[in-house]
Formats: sequence, structure tokens, C-alpha cells
Amino acid sequence: AGAYVVGTINPELYKFPEDRSETDFPEGNIGRLWFSVQYEQESERLLVSLIKARKLQPPPADPCSLFVKIYLLPDERNYSLSKTKHKTLNPQFDETFVFQVSSNVLLQRTLKFLVYHVDQQKKHHLLGQAIFPLKNEALPDDNKLVVWRDLEKENLEPPSDYGDIQFSLSYNDYLGRLTVVVLRARGLKLQEESHAASVYVKVSLMNHNKFMKTKKTAAVLGSPNPVYNETFGFKADPTELDTASLSLSVLQSLEGEKTHLLGRVVVGPFMYTRGKELEHWNEMISKPKELVKRWHALCHST
Repeated sequence: AGAYVVGTINPELYKFPEDRSETDFPEGNIGRLWFSVQYEQESERLLVSLIKARKLQPPPADPCSLFVKIYLLPDERNYSLSKTKHKTLNPQFDETFVFQVSSNVLLQRTLKFLVYHVDQQKKHHLLGQAIFPLKNEALPDDNKLVVWRDLEKENLEPPSDYGDIQFSLSYNDYLGRLTVVVLRARGLKLQEESHAASVYVKVSLMNHNKFMKTKKTAAVLGSPNPVYNETFGFKADPTELDTASLSLSVLQSLEGEKTHLLGRVVVGPFMYTRGKELEHWNEMISKPKELVKRWHALCHST
């Protein structure tokens, strides 16, 4: 992706002759975002100007309302929000956001832009994200670096230490049925890097930390990024949900009968979980009959 340095000139007025970023879009593009970054040494302020987006792809039926959330990672709690732009797939933002960040940690930080569409029920849909690690950039002193990035589907952050697993959850309280769709895993640290390594996922419904029922996916051979797309149903009465939890373990079969745990994640209510695992469970409860899909980092602790 291109980057060029502009002094105090408004980049909108001054188009580089070779700047084809407005016209050349790759196959399958889901949108492109332009922004500028400027660091003021004196005041230790990072100025991030959100310029515009082009060719966004919101869901077809809705009139389009768009906004952008901007994070300076690793801080996930604080973010800035752009104004919402209505009825355009090519919004012009021209807004500047200020992040206070000291120069000695500046290059360890990463900008993350999340572009959302707001539907008529006021629900937010993530259209795509752009990640911009500041360590790759020679930020010119007090000058503005104007950059564009193509939006990517969510979750292109590097895999967690033990890899990640993606699954969907759904709960039907009328039928008392908990559904788990094991979608895929990525970045697994296989024991023997052999093409024959076979990896499967064990899904267990637990109550008060006791294993009630366990089901397994078929094994996938030889990939640190296996795809499963398998659906499992568990009977779970609404009265049991406060003490229930789900454990997903990713296991590798080794020679003989041995298995090796590559990583595990537990989702469930507040009694057992926090963070993303708790959020996923709560979202499942709050959206009955809807499949709620998320990625989770695998852990090695029990």
C-alpha cells in the first residue's frame, strides 16, 4: 500500500500524478481507507486524521450509515469515534483525533481502524478493519504521513501463542438446546511438524465443572490451520445455564494411543469466565436462536 509525505499542503487539493489509489481496486476489495499520521515531538501527541473511505460494502438492504472506531493498541479500552456518515459508500471524514503517547513507546504502538455500518435497528456491523503498526514507519518530524490501506476482514491480528479457535454458539431456550458450530482453528503449534499430524476438537458441556457430555470433531490431517465446520447440539435446560460452561480442547493424536493438548478455551457465565469468553456466552444468551460467531485464543492452563 502506498504512503507519501505531505507538508502543510491539503492532500485533497494536491493529487500525485501517479496516485491511482482512487481507481485501482483489487479483486474482492471490501473498501479502502485514507488517513494521515503526524507525531509532535514537543507535545508528545500523535495526530491521526481520518480522511476518507471509498467503495465500502455494507449489507445491501439498508440505507447506509457509517462510522469509524480508532484504537491505539495495545490499549483496547480507549478509542475515538468518527462522526456517522449517511447514505454514502464513499464517505469524506476529514476529522483529526489526538492520542497522547510518549516518544519512547510510540514505535511499539499500532493504529487500528474499525469501519462499522449501523442498520435501522441501530445494530453495528463491522465492515472491515485496517491495522497500521507504527514501527514500520519512519514518521517524518512533525510532518504528515498520508497513507491508505485496504480494509481486511476482522481478526487478522497475529495468532495467539497457542493458536486460536473460531466457533459459533446458539441457545434455544424453548427447546433447551445449546448448539456449537466448530468452524476452524489457526496458528496451532503442532508437536511433530509431520504432514500426518491429526488434529481434532473435543467439545464438552460442563455443569459445576463436571463433564456432562463430550463430543468430538473428525480429525484433520497435517494443518496448523484446520477447518471443521461441524455442528454439535447439547441438551441444556434454561435453569442449568448459570452453572453450565463449554470447554473446547484442540488435541493432536500422536503415535500409539497418545494425545497431546494443543490448547483449550472455556466459555460460560460469570461464575467461570471473563473477557471475550464471557462476552461470547452473554451474547449467545441475549440473541436466542441466532448463531453468534467469534474467535478465541487457546490457553494451556486448565
